[in-house]
Amino acid sequence: MRKIVLIGSVLFFAGAISVQAQDREALYKAISTMDSLLFTAFNNRDIEPIKQIFSTELEFFHDKGGLSGYDQNIQQLSANFQGGNSPQRELLRETMEVYPIPGYGAIQYAEHRFCHPENGKMECATFKFVHVWQLKDGKWQLTRVVSFDHP
Repeated sequence: MRKIVLIGSVLFFAGAISVQAQDREALYKAISTMDSLLFTAFNNRDIEPIKQIFSTELEFFHDKGGLSGYDQNIQQLSANFQGGNSPQRELLRETMEVYPIPGYGAIQYAEHRFCHPENGKMECATFKFVHVWQLKDGKWQLTRVVSFDHP
């Protein structure tokens, strides 16, 4: 429970910074923080922070898997985490770009690498993504994910 309170505080803090500053650097930092919170939870197989970061209105578009929503993603992640079938994700920071969406939030574009052990060695692949973040009531949430460039 302590993690959830901390995450909520950070979500609020990151949102407050970008609204008041209305500055690209502050916005970049806020979205970078949200990305880090999301994928630290992912890499640690901790579903609770992910439930808070994902909007219940989430739409996840995948160029191979199609469209899925909040419930489908939470169920799939939970199953993967419990089964130990979850790759580790690394953001390729040099590729990250952040753009404001006035009155809504921000767009994050970047590439990330996912790695998992297979046949005694690490298998890694790099993919592209777009995240649409909404800032609502001082809290950032992920509302849209577009994941593409999968082989």
